[in-house]
Amino acid sequence: QVPLVESGGGSVQAGGSRRLSCEASGYRSRLYCLGWFRQAPGKEREGVAGIYTAIGVTDYTDSVKGRFTISQDNAKTTLYLQMDNLEPEDTAIYYCAAEPCVTANQALVVHQRGLDPRHFRYWGQGTQVTVSS
Repeated sequence: QVPLVESGGGSVQAGGSRRLSCEASGYRSRLYCLGWFRQAPGKEREGVAGIYTAIGVTDYTDSVKGRFTISQDNAKTTLYLQMDNLEPEDTAIYYCAAEPCVTANQALVVHQRGLDPRHFRYWGQGTQVTVSS
């Protein structure tokens, strides 16, 4: 089990910014593929952004490209999602997730599968982000 704890959610007006954090204790980030996902009411969980340390790749779903940035701190114990120019459509519960990616090949396989929540094994409890117009 990989404990993942999200924080930073809240309410913000459209056009504003928010930074989400995900504390991951007891893991070494280079051994995991990491991602941010979200689920809006009545919708399926969708991938937002992923970071694949073993192959040096980040990925974003089209709707957030240019607005959201996924990153890690230097100690590689905290995952971030910087969200700028927020839109009401970004309202959702945001989750961080991790999937073991010990080798570069494993990271490549996970990356090629896309930001599919079915391929991430460990999940946080989620944090609510509400964007008002």
